[in-house]
Amino acid sequence: MSSVATGGHTSPGLLDRERTIAKPGFNRWLVPPAALAIHLCIGMAYGFSVFWLPLTGALQNTPATCADMSLATALFTTECNWRIADLGWIYTLFFVLLGCSAAIWGGWLERVGPRKAGFVAALCWCSGIAIAAIGVKTHQLWLMWLGAGVIGGIGLGLGYISPVSTLIKWFPDRRGMATGMAIMGFGGGAMVGSPLASQLMAYFSTPVDPGVWQTFLCMAAIYAVFMMSGAFGYRVPPAGWRPEGWTPPAATGNTMITQGHVHLKNAHKTPQFWLLWLVLCMNVSAGIGILGAASPLLQEIFAGNLIGLPGVPFAELDAQQKLQIAGIAAGFTSLLSLFNIVGRFFWASASDKFGRKNTYFIFFILGIALYASAPTFANWGNQLLFVGAFCIILSMYGGGFATIPAYLADIFGTQFVGAIHGRLLTAWATAGILGPVVVNYIRQYQISQGFTGADAYTMTIYVLCGLLVVGLIANALVRPVDPKWLMSQEEVAALQAQSAGAAAKVEYGSYGIDKGRFDLPALIAWTVIAIPVAYGCWFTLVKTAALFAN
Repeated sequence: MSSVATGGHTSPGLLDRERTIAKPGFNRWLVPPAALAIHLCIGMAYGFSVFWLPLTGALQNTPATCADMSLATALFTTECNWRIADLGWIYTLFFVLLGCSAAIWGGWLERVGPRKAGFVAALCWCSGIAIAAIGVKTHQLWLMWLGAGVIGGIGLGLGYISPVSTLIKWFPDRRGMATGMAIMGFGGGAMVGSPLASQLMAYFSTPVDPGVWQTFLCMAAIYAVFMMSGAFGYRVPPAGWRPEGWTPPAATGNTMITQGHVHLKNAHKTPQFWLLWLVLCMNVSAGIGILGAASPLLQEIFAGNLIGLPGVPFAELDAQQKLQIAGIAAGFTSLLSLFNIVGRFFWASASDKFGRKNTYFIFFILGIALYASAPTFANWGNQLLFVGAFCIILSMYGGGFATIPAYLADIFGTQFVGAIHGRLLTAWATAGILGPVVVNYIRQYQISQGFTGADAYTMTIYVLCGLLVVGLIANALVRPVDPKWLMSQEEVAALQAQSAGAAAKVEYGSYGIDKGRFDLPALIAWTVIAIPVAYGCWFTLVKTAALFAN
């Protein structure tokens, strides 16, 4: 797939960046569906918990797990069923490897372009799921960790950042909206993939097999088709391209949007990088902590109120009643996921109007107010206000992911924004550990002190408020980057020409690109993406209806 010699000169390979440079007549609205095709697939990482319970009973002749089994034993045993805690490490591996791989290979992505990165992401994610299927079939947990967790996690990182730089360059007039469209797909992956996985497991299951390994193979095949279509649908704009009729905003002394570019090797040397690292880490830590505890949170706080038994605490409910409220809590979790998705597009698009810094001020100030009010709403027994508060909080959690690439482009320029974004995602890997630890350990401490219901979560919520205060301060300290870190115009032109395979001088213009707007190919591409998204939304809303039935 690399460049090959033909008649004394080289022609670019199918995956090379030169083959992806858009020609006159190309419609930039074809690029977001390509990004969504990849993000909707890798976003299933959020929904992998749908497999945990079936996998805990994968060995039908061994109805219970071995009580004294160590984690090392669990990795290789073929005689004991796995515990959810053993399987849950795959979820941790997903996001640790996502952040690490995005940081390590972000610079490589900028050099080779989004098509090759998307292609490798598809290979890693889909082959990782296929290897996990072998692990399920042979009952080898280490294969599941290696396949889905490690190899799949690398695919997550590459797939996640593959469209960021490209979309920002295609939509310099609407950076937030562009990244919001793509990253919305990652949040929606579980909304689409979870019901698909449930239906496939129901189809393949037998009295002696939960149907998980067959489901893994089917989903790997389906995802391979979508992700490869997305990778080969990527195009990059020619060096110097601008939307027809658009001119960059005039530079002012206090603008937060730089007119230059910071090199990847220097970005982490600036205070702006580490302030934005803190901004993302604190926003994600607060959101992911609640997202991971959403189901028990609602059940333990409202308990009998959810099924028409006001005042009955969770501990006094029988097994059937607990099963009933668990179903309602699943609707709550799905509703939070829906707001997580919608928030990614809404807030990122709004940041084009408000500015990135002001948008994060909204996240932190409104988030602190809503978190601080949540215990009061719980004590009032008002589940509508309580649920509404957390829906808004989760919309800002998703919005934080979608807005940060545009924030980075504003501060550091667009030349290396994909690679810089990859390095910044180590904040997500950190938050993936910090958030759940804060929520789970403080909740357990409160319960050990005799607190129940809403009181068991009060300290947790106030600690999360504290994290948001740290993020608020970090965001307030962000200033335009010092001009000493900006590359010269000659350096930028040379890099752009090198990546485009063109002459060193870069002219600016539309090159006849993006005149079609929403033409028929763009409409077809968006329809293909809209169908699974609409299915996921419908499924989520049906499940959520039970939440307000009482």
